[in-house]
Amino acid sequence: MASRRTLLRTAAAGTAAALAAGRMAAPALAQGGAARTLRFVPQGNLASMDPIWGTSVLSRNAGLMVYDTLFGIGADFQVRPQMAAAHAVSADGLTHTVTLRPGLRFHDGEPVRARDCIASIRRWSKRDVLGQRLDLLLNEMVAVSDERLTIALKRPWSGLTWALGKAGANICAIMPERVARTDPFTQITEIVGSGPYRFLRDEWVAGSLAAFARNAAYQPREEAPDLLAGGKPVHFDRVEWRVMPDAATAAAALQNNEADWWEAPLPDLLPVLRGNRQIVVETINTFGAFGVLRFNHLNPPFDNPAVRRALFPAVDQEAFMQAAMGTDPALYQIPAGAFTPGTPLANDAGLEILSGPRDVEKARQLLRASGYRNERVVLLSATDLPNLQAMTEVAADVMRRVGFNVDLVAMDWGTQIQRRTNRGPVEQGGFSAFCTTWEGLDTSVPGSHQPLRGNGAGAWSGWPTSPRREALRDAWFEATDPAAEKRIAEALQQAVWEEAPFIPLGLQRPQQAYRRGITGVLKGGPSLFWNVRRG
Repeated sequence: MASRRTLLRTAAAGTAAALAAGRMAAPALAQGGAARTLRFVPQGNLASMDPIWGTSVLSRNAGLMVYDTLFGIGADFQVRPQMAAAHAVSADGLTHTVTLRPGLRFHDGEPVRARDCIASIRRWSKRDVLGQRLDLLLNEMVAVSDERLTIALKRPWSGLTWALGKAGANICAIMPERVARTDPFTQITEIVGSGPYRFLRDEWVAGSLAAFARNAAYQPREEAPDLLAGGKPVHFDRVEWRVMPDAATAAAALQNNEADWWEAPLPDLLPVLRGNRQIVVETINTFGAFGVLRFNHLNPPFDNPAVRRALFPAVDQEAFMQAAMGTDPALYQIPAGAFTPGTPLANDAGLEILSGPRDVEKARQLLRASGYRNERVVLLSATDLPNLQAMTEVAADVMRRVGFNVDLVAMDWGTQIQRRTNRGPVEQGGFSAFCTTWEGLDTSVPGSHQPLRGNGAGAWSGWPTSPRREALRDAWFEATDPAAEKRIAEALQQAVWEEAPFIPLGLQRPQQAYRRGITGVLKGGPSLFWNVRRG
């Protein structure tokens, strides 16, 4: 571990020195119409433009450009109408009536109708963690007219509009009815939304470029921009996502004004970027990214909870966080239990399982007693996302020291999210485990906490089954006061230690960097491309 971190620091130091001395050659990027083009370096490769099919942050960020949502979450985390002009709830709390804003049109010129919204909600509800609750509570959805729909529930649910307007994966993206009829477990092929940008599919080169054009027909709300709520004014004719897996290339592009905004700077390069007076370095997503080691519960060896639990004594959260984020304590937070550190439901119940002294020998003993038979563990690594790759290499090292037969399989992020859908054994192209992050807002409460779910085939990749966790989650939805919510959160955390659906690795607090001439970047949530302007 120490030697690997030393190598990373040495490589970063060499890159930093070259940048500071002006010796690093900038990549040759087209700058035609630069004043009206925003040049963005995303955290990785955009592999899918379907924000409902998968949970990738990249797909979500691109989806928020192309698609709009009925409601939106503001910086105060209150939900407000977005595509909706009005929203009313019946006296018994069972019927929600949504009236659409006039003039909404898809990118193909067709008007947005209530039936488009209903088809989109139905598709989303099969994949999203809160959408599945709507699916459970839903009585019926009816298009009263082209402009109005009703959602009738079996029981009141005050969180419905939050679910329809949340920023976390999966967003309830409104699509044309013909597109929304696509099986939710199959990616869409037609990218047509009604949002502030159009996706330029003909220019899409996976691993290199994704381009978006301003939707000239888009009519933003009149309110001031407020994350996903309020107006979404667009000040660029074009946004180019330039994929640059090499951190030195991305840093040089930003330093030399060949790029405007870098979403995921390598932590070791932050001092160099801060030293450039033309660059702003700051935290955009204040809730951070919650790291997890996720297991496949369907196949050996991690179908056995004793095998999963064996890893707890050996997991050093600080080693994972420093590998991913460097040694600056401002860039990560530990210890981390089942919920996002620093949020109201984070608690200490049983936390000593990860915060106490580490004991690899105890982990070895637990693994020997678990019945593990030296099955091959296929651990997936995303080579083009440095923070995930770093955590995965730490996980591989820990597993090998404990006694697992680890096969570390390297691939790009797009390939990994495809492989994570394979439920078969490793001999048939399946997987055993992977490291990833979830947005801290999503993992702050049971309702939107995908890794916590235990709903089997309907769960996130790994597909655990846990009636206990599902019952506690349902109880949280019905809780009437913060004290009850806290008790439920503590019980859920204890269940995580006993059932090990995942292992918390810590909270990353990544920073972003952009040219000082770029203004209006909205803070508090994901990377958003409205309200941003040059100068």
